[in-house]
Amino acid sequence: MVLGICPQHSKRFLRALTKEKLLEAKHSGPRLCIDLSMTHHMSKKELSRLAGQIRRLYGSNKKADRPFWICLTGFTTDSPLYEECLRMNDGFSSYLLDITEEDCFSLFPLETLVYLTPDSEHALEDVDLNKVYILGGLVDESIQKKVTFQKAQEYSVKTARLPIQEYMVRRQNGKNYHSKILAINQVFDILSTYFDTHNWPEALKKGVSSGKGYVLRNSVE
Repeated sequence: MVLGICPQHSKRFLRALTKEKLLEAKHSGPRLCIDLSMTHHMSKKELSRLAGQIRRLYGSNKKADRPFWICLTGFTTDSPLYEECLRMNDGFSSYLLDITEEDCFSLFPLETLVYLTPDSEHALEDVDLNKVYILGGLVDESIQKKVTFQKAQEYSVKTARLPIQEYMVRRQNGKNYHSKILAINQVFDILSTYFDTHNWPEALKKGVSSGKGYVLRNSVE
């Protein structure tokens, strides 16, 4: 059911509709965990950036026709990141998502988990409602190579990467800069668009900005 936004739809009605869609996702939507168990390595500036990414991710999810149910795991309410989230994200304490100190690996059956990491050799082919997708809450300034990949391996959990190299090519740019490392909200925009459209090129275009040095394979230069 997609409702056009008509002027007569009051803000209160739209808020109620958004709330209903988000709560429905808890039971029937795809599930996404943001693994925040690695934030103790991060500087205040990085924590602020991560709090901003969480805000944008939640904002995108609220607007989605078919939202994900989001779970912030390994997240304690007395952590510096929690304080940053409260400071930077209006209404953070009433976000419709789960917050838990538990690790994603103890919350869900391991066989249902898919850790999304650029270091995986498997390209993600589809978004499966029976799986729980995990994003590592790291900010790219502090990317320690393969940290999320190693964590997934430790628990023998499946990994996948976004199919960037299947659908996109490097584009020559002045800085000769090419990066497949995306912020968690950019990864989420790709997953969410794909879940809605089942079209990887369209989804990747949404999340991989031209500044990353990649363009769709068939796009006209």
